[in-house]
Amino acid sequence: MKITELTRSGRKDIVFCVARTADGALCAGTSEGKVLGVDPGGARADAVFSGAPHTSYVTGLARARHRLISGSYDRHLIWWDGSRSTQLFRKPAHEKWIRKVCASPDGTTVASVADDMVARIWDAETGALRAELKGHAPETPHHYASMLFTCAFDPSGDLLATADKVGRIIVWNVAKGEVVQTMDSPGMYTWDPTQRRHSIGGIRSLAFSPDGKTLVAGGIGTIGNIDHLAGNARIEVFEWRSGQSVAVVETGQVKGLVNQLAFAAGGGWLLGAGGDNKGLHLLVNCATWKLEFEETCAFHVHDFLLDPGGSQYTAVGHQGICLNGIS
Repeated sequence: MKITELTRSGRKDIVFCVARTADGALCAGTSEGKVLGVDPGGARADAVFSGAPHTSYVTGLARARHRLISGSYDRHLIWWDGSRSTQLFRKPAHEKWIRKVCASPDGTTVASVADDMVARIWDAETGALRAELKGHAPETPHHYASMLFTCAFDPSGDLLATADKVGRIIVWNVAKGEVVQTMDSPGMYTWDPTQRRHSIGGIRSLAFSPDGKTLVAGGIGTIGNIDHLAGNARIEVFEWRSGQSVAVVETGQVKGLVNQLAFAAGGGWLLGAGGDNKGLHLLVNCATWKLEFEETCAFHVHDFLLDPGGSQYTAVGHQGICLNGIS
């Protein structure tokens, strides 16, 4: 298998997140605080969603039925009517930067995670707060502030996985607000005690397999130069019910973070993308958990959407939007 660039449009901003409306239109959240309708080929101009924008980076965007929910470093969530590209309402949601927003498969529930180390569960229609999930430590082992980077629902929507800077994963029962399982991926955390006295890394992406039995986490391995993300891209595979790690996949040629992961519909292969100062994408055979493809790409990828058929995906990131083919 391989990945081939089909179309690309350059941009002056950074695109941090991407989603589709119920009618299939492509939408993105940007470094300028905007939610936009965008075209990966660059043939048409952006369509700005109407209403007051966020006041900082838009780092999370999720579709829940006919609505879009965006999250930002400004600590607010905004609900949008996706079909009309209009703002419905906004809510103060977290005490620190929001890192990720995701919706349950049935579109009834939304989760957000932030650097206050709390996952919050929201009613996707009304915005009512349903639950607060607190279990991630606020500090790293070296007594610096931690970060809660990512979250993902399982296929049933009953479970939510969250993951942080030091590699701790928690699987939650959403309805009960209870911890079901905890796992650790310490290989995704690097501490530099000498030159920078600084830690870097963390789990940046999570995905459940289509059958719900496997949970994969993406990030970066041991980093030799923390100023340049000079570490192999890393994926760890868990049989989450037992908490057992069953495989680790690391790149040998490309470097950087794995910022997004997605399984093909049948679960036969896994797509990952991210980067360092350059972009990367990779494909993993899920029968063997072997890396089948790794290559740099046009820009650092922050997010992507894999088409249901698995033959294309749209990547967004530093100064670009790109449509790629998988064959």
